[in-house]
Amino acid sequence: MKASIRKIIVQVDEIHFDGGKAVNPPTRRALAMAVIANPYAGRFSELLDELIDIGEELGAMLGERCVQALGIAPEQAQSYGKAAIVGEGGELEHAAAILHPKLGAPLRKAVSKGAALVPSAKKQGTLGTAIDVPLGHKDAAFVRSHFDAMEARVADAPRANEIVVAVVVTDSGRPHPRIGGLQVNEIVGQDGLR
Repeated sequence: MKASIRKIIVQVDEIHFDGGKAVNPPTRRALAMAVIANPYAGRFSELLDELIDIGEELGAMLGERCVQALGIAPEQAQSYGKAAIVGEGGELEHAAAILHPKLGAPLRKAVSKGAALVPSAKKQGTLGTAIDVPLGHKDAAFVRSHFDAMEARVADAPRANEIVVAVVVTDSGRPHPRIGGLQVNEIVGQDGLR
């Protein structure tokens, strides 16, 4: 693996009760994070190929860890998202390099298909900085019931020369969705929109 990983964190969020009503079955979201060394921290580089390659590795690993944490088959995954927090020795563009050019394809493989764009967020921060990982349905962006987010935070990261990379995968949408729009059972899943 090209990434120099200091730690990996995996957690599952289950909502059993919301708005005064039981959620049955519970909605579940899995978050997998890797705290990695930033090979470009403290210096400007025109090319960010090393981070782009690391993003590809992390897309597969973190996506697979989320699916495993949920205990589901890849095709049972419903939504996904990605985010990165760059330490103060890095640049916002370093987060973009990890998240965008190559991370998506292996993440899509980990969740079986993934016709829709993977929602993303990026920011610069320091130890304990939180970021909301935006979520959308993996095959149809117009499915409103899956517009959501999950907070990602590592108490001792990112250090100045690190990046926190986060992926979230769900097996459901929000609890008790009721704002209309395209329903999961209406998804065609060819254009990433409907």
